[in-house]
Amino acid sequence: MPAHEYRLTLVHHRLETEIRREHMRAVPDSWRLMRLKKLKLAIKDRLHQLARRGSSILA
Repeated sequence: MPAHEYRLTLVHHRLETEIRREHMRAVPDSWRLMRLKKLKLAIKDRLHQLARRGSSILA
C-alpha cells in the first residue's frame, strides 16, 4: 500500500474513533458529528478512487 493511501487509512480510522467518542458524550455535538462524518466519507471516497485507479493499472 502506497504511503499516501496508508495515511488516508489512518485518518479514516482516527475520524471513526472521534465519531464514536462524540456519540458517547452526554450531549453529542451534532455539528461536530456532521463535519466528522463528511470528512470520513470524503476520505473513504478518495480511497475507493485510488483503489479503482490502481486496479485499472494492473488490468
